Amino acid sequence: MFMGASTKEGMDIATESRDIIRSLISEDIKDLNPAEKDIVERIVHSTADSEYGKLVSISNDFVDLSLKSLEKHEDILTDINMVKVGITQYDGNVYSYIKDEKVKEYAKNKGITRAAAAMEYAALEGFEGIIVIGNAPTSLLKSIELVESKDLNARSIVGVPVGFVKAADSKEVLANTEIPHVITHGPKGGTPVAVACINSLISTLKNENY
Repeated sequence: MFMGASTKEGMDIATESRDIIRSLISEDIKDLNPAEKDIVERIVHSTADSEYGKLVSISNDFVDLSLKSLEKHEDILTDINMVKVGITQYDGNVYSYIKDEKVKEYAKNKGITRAAAAMEYAALEGFEGIIVIGNAPTSLLKSIELVESKDLNARSIVGVPVGFVKAADSKEVLANTEIPHVITHGPKGGTPVAVACINSLISTLKNENY
């Protein structure tokens, strides 16, 4: 099953779509392994933007460590609920704390964004697993800070916030750390990209790719 296709018509459309995608970005992803290629192909499929073939960077250990985390049913932490809702077919827990009343109060008291406060709250809750960020650069920057200080136990980070303010900078900060990661260079990213990344990993774990 690819991108949720389950009927014959859906599978035919998905197969044709993937063939088109591969013809557009095959040169860009030729050096990636199959799981990494699937991540990029799903991003292109989700966005209808072949430029992502050139914009996605995946650290060498990202796929392996992420799959080990998913195999152990460790938690997934997202920056916003929209990303959380898009994560399907996972047997473990998926959390987003940005709308939690405690987080709202915490953010107000500390004078930081709720997106950043949600990451601090997750650290206090003892989170362990994969962080998936598709929208909030302050969430990504705070995650990096907490992981590097060993206050937040993240096996890997999907860091693909979208926007013209801090998004590109936050992703380059992540790229220059030792944290296993996938990023998109520049301002592009967002919920569909983040969801495509993590759902690709889940599908790889379930051996659903083709």
